[in-house]
Amino acid sequence: MNKKTENFIKSKKEFKKLGFTYLDTAEIIVALNHLLANYQIHYHKLRRFHWNVEGPDFFELHEAFEQDYTTTEKNIDEIAERIRVFGVKPMLSIKDTLDLSEIKEVKKSISSLDMVREVLKDFEILHDKMLNVLNASLETGDNVTEQMISEFMKTLEKRNWMYSSWCK
Repeated sequence: MNKKTENFIKSKKEFKKLGFTYLDTAEIIVALNHLLANYQIHYHKLRRFHWNVEGPDFFELHEAFEQDYTTTEKNIDEIAERIRVFGVKPMLSIKDTLDLSEIKEVKKSISSLDMVREVLKDFEILHDKMLNVLNASLETGDNVTEQMISEFMKTLEKRNWMYSSWCK
């Protein structure tokens, strides 16, 4: 790679070492907290769906929901730990989580097809929140958060395709 190309890449996305300032990370932290709140409600919906799915799709969806809530639980922990890396404590209040989350609880009993449709709606919201984190991390040069979110998105997009195909 020539010097001109190297300088261009550095000017577009500078790598930063540990020691971001609060101002550097404020937008990332806000975006991570929004993602965290949505993920937590999504996690509880998946657990509820896992426990309450019925009908001919029981075995298939029971397992799929378990796979998703396990992945979601891992992602929640990674997000909270990433917020801690920046010296901030993640939001812990259940009320704050409910208020901040765009994903809402399902309070009535629904069919297995409607459960999957709910998961797909949640995926759209989660994907949007991930894009917000990704954009904030790109603007700051935070390669670690960028990589973490890119991995989350890769998994979510594949699961979205699978559930969408299941609904056809």
